[in-house]
Amino acid sequence: MKKYQLFIDGKWQEAVSGKTFYSNNPSTGEAYAEVAEAGAMDVDIAVKAARQAFENSEWSNMAPSDRGRLLMRVANLLRDNQEKLAIIESTDNGLPINETKYIAIPSMIDVLEFYAGLANKIQGSTLSSPNDRLNYTLKEPIGVIGAIVPWNFPLMLTMWKLAPALAAGNTIVIKPSEHTPISILEMAQLFKEAGIPDGVINVIPGFGKEAGNALVSHPDIDKIAFTGSTKTGQLIMQTASQNVTDISLELGGKSPNIVFEDANIEHAVNGSMFGIFFAQGQVCASGTRLFVQDSIYDEFVKQFVEKAKKIRVGDPLDEATQMGPQTSTDQLEKIEYYVSKGKEEGATLLLGGERNENLQKGNYYTPTVFGDVTNDMTIAREEIFGPVLSIIRFTDEEDVIQKANDTLYGLAAGVWTSNLQRAHRMTKKLKAGTVYVNTFSMLDTVAPFGGMKQSGIGRELGIEALQMYTTTKHVWIDLNEDGFNWYGV
Repeated sequence: MKKYQLFIDGKWQEAVSGKTFYSNNPSTGEAYAEVAEAGAMDVDIAVKAARQAFENSEWSNMAPSDRGRLLMRVANLLRDNQEKLAIIESTDNGLPINETKYIAIPSMIDVLEFYAGLANKIQGSTLSSPNDRLNYTLKEPIGVIGAIVPWNFPLMLTMWKLAPALAAGNTIVIKPSEHTPISILEMAQLFKEAGIPDGVINVIPGFGKEAGNALVSHPDIDKIAFTGSTKTGQLIMQTASQNVTDISLELGGKSPNIVFEDANIEHAVNGSMFGIFFAQGQVCASGTRLFVQDSIYDEFVKQFVEKAKKIRVGDPLDEATQMGPQTSTDQLEKIEYYVSKGKEEGATLLLGGERNENLQKGNYYTPTVFGDVTNDMTIAREEIFGPVLSIIRFTDEEDVIQKANDTLYGLAAGVWTSNLQRAHRMTKKLKAGTVYVNTFSMLDTVAPFGGMKQSGIGRELGIEALQMYTTTKHVWIDLNEDGFNWYGV
């Protein structure tokens, strides 16, 4: 069993308390790594290291072009190690190796390359002003960033914060999920090998109640960037408000995925399957509420269930596997609770609804589909974060817009139609940060990602994310040689 320490100020070190915890393999349920457990004192040490690196190290004085080249060097090193990282991540969180190797890890590298290229393109502006003065703005790094990242895509979602933060000249303290710390610790080592100065990146695995709370409440943190549940995001807002700490939040979702009668049914079935079963349904933007127009409901459901039955569930390191285990037993039990609620409230279980009987070890659950769901049922209201789909009937555009927007969330939405005018009407009316047309769950580094309502604050990816890690300074220069004498004395 490999042992991992905290990564602080460019060094590996034990937690001050000496505490450790185990990282479990979700495909077997067995511990496979021992990890140092950061506490409040460790958080303080890491924040001080990041502050020192921001204020006094070569990082803060580095030319933006040099910073970009150094980040590109890291990207090349990550690419050289991408197969190793993919295996580690799939072992740690249960994502099928093909989804890690061909989607998550390449996406992570693409994000770093994108922001490395933007490091020398962060610009202020010269403002229009009278001839006796000069006004302009500077875009400067915020300072020390506290990043709290989830367990569903540890490396990719860490990079969504890490890359723009470093490109802008900030330093960072990362708290991984206690369920999936290993790949992020391995990544930190590669940043060190590439030559990133000590203290610029710090990784403190631990639990939310102590390490996470200490990071959010630390007075020397300039910004908290969080991805996770809405409930935890609300707590972070409350805690961060004590120091008026800047925050960005990428939170939960209950995304509507709408199939009209004029859609290509085969394409809609295939895309909607990816929209709900990718990563075992452990995706905040999953299309968990599938709205199907009355006239095609029966045929669509028939085709969907027949195809979903054929999804291969198994060992995440087997390239034949299409769906792996849930990341933790806690998540597995949460899924079971919601499935029982669906049955209790009158939804029709069309497929699955149980642990995989052929895989007794590990956190395996079957692809699950409920029909005859109404929008007021618990499974249609609350985020399950698992491979559980709710299929809901609708009559027309007006009906489905009302139902789709009747949610606390607003992260993503999907529309399947061959009618161009309808597609544009729907994209304008749906309250979601991203609207997909004739596809679902796609990501692009250049495109901003984030939500409305209780799905979060701010955006990740794209140019918009870079703005989230800079602050604007206004400069006023008086060009009048006579000076300014308001009082005339």
